Amino acid sequence: MVRRVRYAVSDCWLGTLVIARTERGICAILLGDDREVLLQDLSRRFATASLEQVDLSSDPMLVQAAALVEQPGRQCCPPLDLQGTRFQMRVWRELREIPAGHTTSYAGIAARIGAPRAIRAVARACAANPLAVAVPCHRVLRTDGRVAGYRWGVERKQALLARETAA
Repeated sequence: MVRRVRYAVSDCWLGTLVIARTERGICAILLGDDREVLLQDLSRRFATASLEQVDLSSDPMLVQAAALVEQPGRQCCPPLDLQGTRFQMRVWRELREIPAGHTTSYAGIAARIGAPRAIRAVARACAANPLAVAVPCHRVLRTDGRVAGYRWGVERKQALLARETAA
């Protein structure tokens, strides 16, 4: 059976936004400056799926995910359909425990998942995160507290942190 992925493209305060969902939940929240690059990323991620573009406003789950991007400190999150390795899933689960307006380090995440030496692996799991904001890897900083390395761009990471802190 071919997996069906519905997606919408929109502009948001962070640039271009591509949100996708399966019947189980949101499977991608991609941020960037180039719509075509984001759509290529989506196609690559779901190469064997049937992709169907829909109007954002026609799908309540997509609307809810877009609202999460607009207000990153929201407690309400739509169901997620996360796919990754067991290690990635552990990291992403831990990231979802970081409250809005708070940060931690890659080393802190590694310690909390019981793999204190896996700091670089935690950073790679953050970089592989397909769900910007919903899996808040933007809340992870270097051990020295500096903002660095964000799949969607360091400027977006800083903007997300500033918006959450101000809320």
